[in-house]
Amino acid sequence: MNTMTMRARARVDMIGHSPEIVNLQEEIERVARSDAKVLITGESGVGKEIVARSIHRLGPRAAMPFAPVNCAGLPETLLESELFGHVKGSFTGAYRDKPGKLETAHMGTVFLDEVGEMTLRMQGLLLRFLETGELQKVGQDGGSRHVNVRVVAATNRNLRELVAQNLFRDDLYYRLNVIHIVVPPLRDHRDDIPELVEHFLGRYTATNLSNVTSVSPAAMKALCEHPWLGNVRELENAIERLAVTAKGPQIELEDLPADFRSQDPINLRPRRERRRTVADDLYKRMTEQRESFWVTIYPLFMEREITRANVREVVRKGLEEARGNYKIVARLFNMESRDYKRFLNFLRKHDCQLPFKEYR
Repeated sequence: MNTMTMRARARVDMIGHSPEIVNLQEEIERVARSDAKVLITGESGVGKEIVARSIHRLGPRAAMPFAPVNCAGLPETLLESELFGHVKGSFTGAYRDKPGKLETAHMGTVFLDEVGEMTLRMQGLLLRFLETGELQKVGQDGGSRHVNVRVVAATNRNLRELVAQNLFRDDLYYRLNVIHIVVPPLRDHRDDIPELVEHFLGRYTATNLSNVTSVSPAAMKALCEHPWLGNVRELENAIERLAVTAKGPQIELEDLPADFRSQDPINLRPRRERRRTVADDLYKRMTEQRESFWVTIYPLFMEREITRANVREVVRKGLEEARGNYKIVARLFNMESRDYKRFLNFLRKHDCQLPFKEYR
């Protein structure tokens, strides 16, 4: 594949012509020429993986594997196996030897998504690999091998703050943060929304055999003014839904959900005047608009439109209101009494449960 072809492929994913996106594309092209480690930061849903894939496609490793790993989606033991591999019998269910992503991506790129969610122990294992290049599989005694991969990491968390709180190793932070790329939130390049809408509409009308062909000016205006807390990922999901649910060939204002049609001044304020967080808006939807946790929080989290930190902050607000009583929190979040155990199991499984005694 020649250089021009690789450049064309990389730019397919970067939709938009605003100064912010043009600058981002140019930075990606500069960074891709090197083999340095890259740390990509930005809010959830802004497209950090697209940036990582573009860096890989434009670089000298483009013909080799690109291996993404979601560091927040697996418990520590499974994440260790996913990264480093394991040998047969090393733990229950290890019925055969399995190579990890670091091994299968030899001479390619490994993308560590949500690296800020790694436990301190996993951070130590990753740091050792970055320093030595030696791969030690789970359950393996000796016989480590060297692999050559480019490491690109991403997070929506402030790693400097985590370092200050002793939740992230400073030596690992400096290893990963050789080159830092910040991906802007969608609200900072709203001029790209019409182009993004057209792109996603073309994709999902074809996928769903939809007869939707356009968006009315009023509907487009509402889409451009929406706060998009989940950024480009939320916009994509919204367009996919509208491609299926719109009543006619043109998406009209009345086809949009009610919160898109509301003229809430908070959506139109300049950034510097807005102090509400994602958790504030989600909490308000449950406590004031009476939406259920399973409608407001659960699907956004499972689709990675909000983060574990967002869920924890919502739970913290609930515990403050309920003075540490999780049963009252469940009622605040508009759940049926029979959902209480399911709620707690969800929080435990995804490491979102907070100690209740601090709020009593």
